[in-house]
Amino acid sequence: MPSNAERVKAEKQALRVRMRQLRADVIAARGPALAAALADQSLDFVAPSGRAIVSAFSPMPGELDTGPLLARLHARGFRLCLPVMQGKKAPLGFRAWAPGDPMKAVTWGILEPQDDKPVLEPEIFLVPLLAFDRRGWRLGYGGGFFDRTLRAARAASAVVAVGLAIPEAEVDAVPHLDYDERLDWVLTPAGPLCCSD
Repeated sequence: MPSNAERVKAEKQALRVRMRQLRADVIAARGPALAAALADQSLDFVAPSGRAIVSAFSPMPGELDTGPLLARLHARGFRLCLPVMQGKKAPLGFRAWAPGDPMKAVTWGILEPQDDKPVLEPEIFLVPLLAFDRRGWRLGYGGGFFDRTLRAARAASAVVAVGLAIPEAEVDAVPHLDYDERLDWVLTPAGPLCCSD
């Protein structure tokens, strides 16, 4: 009989397959319009002053395009940074980035800031996901990078985790284990959702 952890991992993987296809279909049909609507939302619900350091991510194929949102945040004065891989089991680091900066391709074709960019400590984390629920549980890609990163950041200071998603990514309950980290908010092109018990 499988253990609880094995059962949850199998449930996660099945949900990943389903939600990856759903998201790909939605982005293929309405991607540019969703990206523009996301940019219209801003981050006033967590940082109305526009002075926070915000970590973003370089979207992979099939993900919601964050470019218009990041351009809007940059124009409003937010300091932006992007993740830098520091090892397979290590939390992510973050380097300063602004729209138009040159990037370098690393593992899985992910783009990272150049090595000469300063290291920053984010106050707001924009987090990719495949699925989310109203309690803040998030289904990622299975590598655990953002869970490790959020755990380390929360141990050091008060930070806010905001998942970026299409509305169709919401499910009743995301299967989770002890090492999974919850989101504080989810931002979709339809607006922000506060996560709570």
